[in-house]
Amino acid sequence: MSGTRRGGGLLVAGTTSDAGKSVVTAGICRWLARQGVKVAPFKAQNMSLNSFVTREGAEIGRAQAMQAQAARVEPTALMNPVLLKPGSDRSSQVVLLGKPVGEMSARGFFGGSGGSSPGKALHGGRQEQLLGVVTDCLEQLRGTYDAVICEGAGSPAEINLRRTDIVNMGIARAARFPVVVVGDIDRGGVFASFFGTTALLSPEDQALIAGYLVNKFRGDVSLLEPGMEMLRGLTGRATYGVLPFQHGLGIDEEDGLRVSLRGAVRESVVAPPVGEDVLRVAVCAVPLMSNFTDVDALAAEPGVVVRFVDRAEELADADLVVVPGTRGTVKALAWLRERGLADALARRAAEGRPVLGICGGFQVLGQHIEDEVESRAGSVAGLELLPVRVRFEREKTLARPVGSALGEPVEGYEIHHGVAEVLGGEPFLDGCRVGAVWGTHWHGSLESDGFRRAFLREVAAAAGRRFVPSPDTSFGTLREEQLDLLGDLIEQHADTDALLKLIESGAPAGLPFLPPGAP
Repeated sequence: MSGTRRGGGLLVAGTTSDAGKSVVTAGICRWLARQGVKVAPFKAQNMSLNSFVTREGAEIGRAQAMQAQAARVEPTALMNPVLLKPGSDRSSQVVLLGKPVGEMSARGFFGGSGGSSPGKALHGGRQEQLLGVVTDCLEQLRGTYDAVICEGAGSPAEINLRRTDIVNMGIARAARFPVVVVGDIDRGGVFASFFGTTALLSPEDQALIAGYLVNKFRGDVSLLEPGMEMLRGLTGRATYGVLPFQHGLGIDEEDGLRVSLRGAVRESVVAPPVGEDVLRVAVCAVPLMSNFTDVDALAAEPGVVVRFVDRAEELADADLVVVPGTRGTVKALAWLRERGLADALARRAAEGRPVLGICGGFQVLGQHIEDEVESRAGSVAGLELLPVRVRFEREKTLARPVGSALGEPVEGYEIHHGVAEVLGGEPFLDGCRVGAVWGTHWHGSLESDGFRRAFLREVAAAAGRRFVPSPDTSFGTLREEQLDLLGDLIEQHADTDALLKLIESGAPAGLPFLPPGAP
């Protein structure tokens, strides 16, 4: 990208949540990185229960960590300065510059009264006071990288939130970045969504809406061309590409679990097993489930079938049950009991059938929980499947541990308030194992290929399955292939010359105003 002005950039907005902003941002980052551009991702404010710990010990959204990998750079807190982690329908933990600073109600965060004030930057519960924080982070990135590709949140036309917006047009206006709006044509109504999104913005915001990008198209692109020409005539703005629907991307998600609880993980295709049997994995879809990406590495193994379940009877044919992380350990424990899943897990443990608890899932398998922080429930009995007592501390553990287990090296990351006191069992990472029940706080451990294979061999033996892990499955290589696929989608199906010009020079001058504009 020779000759590019230092610190150019682009904001990828969407007509809706889940329009494809995260993957488009990652695709642009990978495409630019392959051109030799020093590029960084950025999302001013993220709401997600899927998070990651950077090497400096900062917590950011996993989507931004994935985008950093697409850009071939190390993720940092600058790339996601504000992370909201929902704890209920009405409140979230606020993570500022990688560290938790308190809980706040949605009303308090978006400018109303109510909720505790988490730190100086949020004094008075006013979200707009964070604009200075996020613009400073963006400017630091612009001072280091040739280009910064920003991801918006939801829709820029959320007119009820525009006054306090710091992630869509608020950041675009502050940085004078052009905006490309992504629409999911698979949902229908994409032309109306593009037009309506633009027409609900103020003249100053509309001046930065450079054009549109159609996502998830199936069929002959020539059928769309009349509509795109009409849209250009109506809005004065170009469509910068039509990205085809692509199965099996399996890229880290941000806001939710886009699979049926009784379906397979995302759209992954189960490869034939290496041995004679498949291995069936059931993941308990606990409330406020966090970092469900932990099971992606299992789903990537040939012959491993992963499902998310919410009924006790769905554990019957599972060779391994995973109790995943959660932002509500006590709530998850009550949910497991209410649905009969707790009794089913106890029966499995008594029968020597494999169970794995990760982070919050590890905590619920213990004997006792003392929680005056997350749920404020006080003393709560655990499932008593592991000799562990947990006490919640106000300070969150954020770490990138390295160790070994089952004779193999392991890396992971930790994000938890609960501190576990292990009173027995065999050591297993930072937790323990009793029979066929394992527990650890380490997220991401199953991405370590040798450890994952050793663990699956243990599971297969305990389950009586003639399953053999693939000797050459590399989760890191598969992830790189997926990111390259996103780069290919941009390179092959978007107007890259026009995108490059936007990144270098900003939005075209003289873009027309579409009435009525913001009220």
